[in-house]
Amino acid sequence: MSEPETRVASPPPAASVKVLSGVWRGLGPIVYALVAGGVLLLLMGRDPIGFYATTIESGLLSQTGLEQSIIRMAPLLLMSAGLIVAFQAGLWNIGGDGQFLIAAAVVAGLGAPLVGVLPYSLALALLCVIGFVAGAAWTIVPSVLKAWYGVNEIITTLMVGFIGIRLANLLIKGPFLSDRSLVPQTDVIPFKYLLPYLPGTRIHLGIVVALAVLAAVHYMQTRTSYGLSLRMLGASPKAAAHAGLDVKRDIVTAFGLSGGLIGLAAAVEVLGVWGYVRADWNPAFGLTLFALVFLARLNVKLVIPLVGFFAVLSIGGHEAARRAGLPNDFLLLLIGLILFFMVFTEWARTKGWTAGMRLRAAGRTSQREAALDE
Repeated sequence: MSEPETRVASPPPAASVKVLSGVWRGLGPIVYALVAGGVLLLLMGRDPIGFYATTIESGLLSQTGLEQSIIRMAPLLLMSAGLIVAFQAGLWNIGGDGQFLIAAAVVAGLGAPLVGVLPYSLALALLCVIGFVAGAAWTIVPSVLKAWYGVNEIITTLMVGFIGIRLANLLIKGPFLSDRSLVPQTDVIPFKYLLPYLPGTRIHLGIVVALAVLAAVHYMQTRTSYGLSLRMLGASPKAAAHAGLDVKRDIVTAFGLSGGLIGLAAAVEVLGVWGYVRADWNPAFGLTLFALVFLARLNVKLVIPLVGFFAVLSIGGHEAARRAGLPNDFLLLLIGLILFFMVFTEWARTKGWTAGMRLRAAGRTSQREAALDE
């Protein structure tokens, strides 16, 4: 009988390989989307290199563009923090745009009266708290239905989010309607009462608030028992309940914290940039941020550069589209391509991993059968 072949286990991949693989999983869909977008630009008779060069120049290399990109990052980072909290707990908070607009309408509607009677710092702090509470309050119905009755939160957050968008318009056109403007909007908060600028720039303090909140969320995720509870809830609600966790409480608090951070993002946007809100205004950040948060694998450290990329694309892309004679919808097309390639690369990776496992299992089975025959 011949000696059975000795197989030497292959060493695990090096840490650097794992890091590069993780980076490519995040950057790959963006690269594919940019290449596909370049092909579309060529088919439309536009210069893709010139388009992307203008985007980078207008959104990153010029001082004004860089400042505008950083300003755009502030609400996006806060909304991303809110989505990370919900997704970490396995909760699909799809109604972020409704939570954002409700908070924005309330902050803008109450802002002008409050800044006139309260000290500057107190008024800003109170308005940020009001935005947080308004966003959190708009998650009560989905969280209660999910925690106590098991109702799918995708459906409820979408429905409540739609209601929030419409209710925000009603508030602006109703109790918060300004009598000093020909278009329906809230009263304008005086410029001197908006968030202060960082020294030597036109960047408001909201970016510092956003980074501080992201650091707090990262600490909560990695260093607190509550963060562990949310991860267990996201992995398996049944296992979390079996481990003695209060699943209903965690669902409600995770939803509330998620909506509250989205409401805080609205407060920062109103108090840092606009000072008022017009009817039918909806930046619709939610869909884009879903892609960015999942590309980052719910990792706070990876969210920051991805949000920065989108901010540059958003600010510089508008100028690039204008020069190329394209509508701004082309930027939404790029976001759609990123979503598509994100799903495609995950599918391909999963299929490749599954196929590899099957091949290895088949090889081990063949070896055992050969050994038995011998």
